[in-house]
Amino acid sequence: MAAMESPERLALIRENLAEFLNPEIVEKIVLEGGNPKIYWGTATTGRPHCGYFVPAMKIAQFLAAGCEVTVLLADVHAFLDSLKAPIELVKHRAEFYRHIITSMLQAVGVPTDKLRMVLGSSFQLSSDYVMDVYKLASITSEHDAKKAGAEIVKQSKSAPLSSLLYPMLQVLDEQYLGCDAQFGGVDQRKLFTAAKDWLPKLGYRERAHLLNPMVPGLQGGKMSSSDPDSKIDLLDPADVVTKKIRKAVAVPKVVEENGVLAFVEFVLLPASRLQGKQFQVERERDGLEPLVYSDIAKMHDDYRNDVLTPQLLKPAVAKALNELLKPIQDAYQASQEWQNIALEAYPPPPKKEKKVKDKGSRHPGAVAVADRTKDTKEPGETTPAA
Repeated sequence: MAAMESPERLALIRENLAEFLNPEIVEKIVLEGGNPKIYWGTATTGRPHCGYFVPAMKIAQFLAAGCEVTVLLADVHAFLDSLKAPIELVKHRAEFYRHIITSMLQAVGVPTDKLRMVLGSSFQLSSDYVMDVYKLASITSEHDAKKAGAEIVKQSKSAPLSSLLYPMLQVLDEQYLGCDAQFGGVDQRKLFTAAKDWLPKLGYRERAHLLNPMVPGLQGGKMSSSDPDSKIDLLDPADVVTKKIRKAVAVPKVVEENGVLAFVEFVLLPASRLQGKQFQVERERDGLEPLVYSDIAKMHDDYRNDVLTPQLLKPAVAKALNELLKPIQDAYQASQEWQNIALEAYPPPPKKEKKVKDKGSRHPGAVAVADRTKDTKEPGETTPAA
């Protein structure tokens, strides 16, 4: 990948972001010829699905722009957030995430020499870190801790204390991972603004924050692990992927809340550019030349004008996504270690045993007859004296 000038690097870092807090921190490093250190954390809970391509493509862009990227495999956070992942499975899930995230980045051909994976428990249990948690807890109100984690930690009327610790740990991670900026979704904005306030109180410097937009899922809402039609697993076979894309919601001429177009904008177009390609929509069945796109604005125009229809878009998305998934799935099939980790991280649910119905003797009157016979005295039999 050819070396980039500072303006090009900054443009790639900024691309598709919803917001950039304290950008001058990153801009100064780039303009001086340095490599900004950016960290992204992911709690190792549910099984990663295609929605993870949204942050992964931004991370790929950061790497392509020469940034040093740390991915925090947040195993401690995973059980602080209402025990979303059983503690005994978290270690295995962290390893599964390590394999899948690395493969996602390699699938678009970005160099990973500036990528590092860090397990949260490798430093979050140290005495210095724990002491800083205590210090931060002593100067942070319950209200502020709740507000910081309002959109990222499960909320309930009687929330466990761990939900208040969660945002404090995420803020301290910026210091202990030695980053210049933290990357996350817009749902983390309150936590990011808390970090700007809390870290200086402990004598630590402010960081920049890069915010990704929330991208609609295939059914128009959030891509969810609990909705099988909304979620495409990264290891789903090609025919399953195609079927799920075919069932996706894509209202003709409407680009708002269109999950299929959004997936192209935030995943497939950036992936194509990183691979030196363009996104192509075939029209052979209509006897027309293919539609070729390098930016989302042109796609939106064509979609609104019905030049690009859902019937044309969906097969193109399925094809491009399957091409993106193939090297990931090939790497999985080639690694027995990864396959073993998958079984330990996400064991199949135990099979329900069928209850055998007690059908008795199949003669309902038989028991009653036997009982009556037992209670009947033989002729001439006397009852013993009490």
